[in-house]
Amino acid sequence: MLSDNDSGQPLREVVAGKLRLMILDGELKPGQRLVEGHLAERLGVSRNPVREAMRSLEATGLIEVVPRRGAHVCAIDKCEVHHIQQIRILVEGYAVEQAAMLQDPDGIERIRQCMEKGRQATERGDAVTAAVCHREFHIAVEKAAGVPFLQQVLDPLRQQTELVFSVVTDSRGDITWEEHEDIYDAIASGDAQRAREMSRQHIINALESFQMAVEATTATV
Repeated sequence: MLSDNDSGQPLREVVAGKLRLMILDGELKPGQRLVEGHLAERLGVSRNPVREAMRSLEATGLIEVVPRRGAHVCAIDKCEVHHIQQIRILVEGYAVEQAAMLQDPDGIERIRQCMEKGRQATERGDAVTAAVCHREFHIAVEKAAGVPFLQQVLDPLRQQTELVFSVVTDSRGDITWEEHEDIYDAIASGDAQRAREMSRQHIINALESFQMAVEATTATV
């Protein structure tokens, strides 16, 4: 039976971490429907922490909740992910460039806060919160750019984007926050060209790590 752990994590975070590992280890399969009652019984908890955990995992791209159809594990399409990341290189490169040029103090501070919160989550081993902070970091950059409709363009791509982060975060957690800090520093210093280049390199690194992680998983099946 799961319970609050020694680090003081709430039960919902303990459950989210367990479900995340079950998905990444293949215990819960891509496309598999997730039933709150079954998972609660399996983990020895009530339905409420399972419901809250699934809600947080939806933000990481590992779970999709469809109205009137319930929740299921997201599937990974390697070809689709490749195209999405290439689109992100273009659109997010423009976003960080505009954020560096606009120099909105509140927007830049929000970016920093997301980065620091994510780094702290990674350091304490809370991969679910780290993934959520990763999503919030990129949303903060989009808002700091001050470009109408930018978030609407990127929102449909976000689920697979966060799925990539979730798959590779165990091996790249510390590295990826260093990359985020490089992006933040470039934006904060007003270096638009460097911000674009750091964003491009960050996405390329994530894509390469994702491909290696998927290939390694396939090789062990």
